[in-house]
Amino acid sequence: MIQTPYLLFLGDAPDPLAAKVAQGIRDWRPDHAVGQYRMDGCRADLRLPDMTLAEARAAGAKTLVIGVANRGGVISKAWKKVLVAALEEGFDLASGLHNLLRDEPDLVAVAEACGRSLHDVRIPAVKYPIANGEKRAGKRCLAVGTDCSVGKMYTALAMDREMQARGMKATFRATGQTGILITGDGVPLDAVVADFMAGSVEWLSPDNDADHWDLIEGQGSLFHVSYSGVTMALIHGGQPDALILSHEPTRSHMRGLPGYGLPSLEALRDTALPLARVANPACQVVGIAVNTAAMGQDEAMACLEDIETRMGLPAADPFRQGAARLVDALAAM
Repeated sequence: MIQTPYLLFLGDAPDPLAAKVAQGIRDWRPDHAVGQYRMDGCRADLRLPDMTLAEARAAGAKTLVIGVANRGGVISKAWKKVLVAALEEGFDLASGLHNLLRDEPDLVAVAEACGRSLHDVRIPAVKYPIANGEKRAGKRCLAVGTDCSVGKMYTALAMDREMQARGMKATFRATGQTGILITGDGVPLDAVVADFMAGSVEWLSPDNDADHWDLIEGQGSLFHVSYSGVTMALIHGGQPDALILSHEPTRSHMRGLPGYGLPSLEALRDTALPLARVANPACQVVGIAVNTAAMGQDEAMACLEDIETRMGLPAADPFRQGAARLVDALAAM
C-alpha cells in the first residue's frame, strides 16, 4: 500500500498539463495532498504550498509522488538529486511513469539503505486474458476524446460522484496512472501487452447488476497517432452502452503533435460510434463533456450552448458545473 498523505513532485514540468497526475490527485483526493515540490523552471502550479522535503515531512507527508506525465514517461536525470534526497529524508517514492523506479540502480540502492519503498503503479499485476467479446451483464459508460488530456478521467470521476450522491449503483474503473493513484486500484492499460489490452478492460469491468454502471476511465484519442491503440482497446474491451464525447475547444493542434489539427466533435461521433457498435450494437452517444478551464465564465457558457445546439446532445463542463446533466442522460437510457 502507498502511504498517504503525499508531497506532489512537479519537477520541471513545462506546462500545467504536464503535471496532470499531480493535478488529478489534488482535485480528487485533496486530503492526500500536503504540498508541492517544484524545481527551477517549473511552469506548473497546483496552488498548493510550496515545500522543501523537510517541511513536507514535518507536515506529515509520507510519500513523494512523481506527479509529472512527460512524453515517453521517463525519469529525468535532473530529478534524480531530489528523488535521492527524498529517500534519505524518509519518503517513499511513487511513480506512474513507464520508466520504472525499480529499474534505476541508484534509487534502488538508496531505498534499500534507508529502508524506504519504491512504488511503480504502471506495472500490470494480473495475467490478463485475451478479449473474447462476450456480452457482460451490467452497464458501461466510456468517455472518448478529440485529443489526449481533455478531461476524460475528470468526466468519469465527476459522473461517479454524482451517481453516488443519487444512490445509483456505479463504480469508477481506473485505467491509467492518475486514476490508480486516486482510487488505489485499476489497470495500467498502456503498460499492458497489446494483445491483452482489450481483455484487461473486460477483466476490469466484469458482469454486474443490470442497473449498475461502470464508468471506465478513457485514454488517448482515436485521432492521436501516438496513442490511438489504447483507445481502441477501451472501446472494444469496454463494450460501452454509452459514450461521452470529450473536448477541449481552445486547442490549436493535437497535444504533442503540432502538425495535426483537432478533429470536430462530429468526426469523433461518427468515428467512435461505429467502432463501439462492433462490440455493442446498442451503444449510444449520450452527451458531451467540454473542458472549459481555459475560458472565462461567459465564453464557456456560450461555447457549451453552441455545442449543445449543434450536436443535439447535453453539453456540460463536469468539473466546472457538475455532471448532473450527463448522469441524467445515462438514467434516461
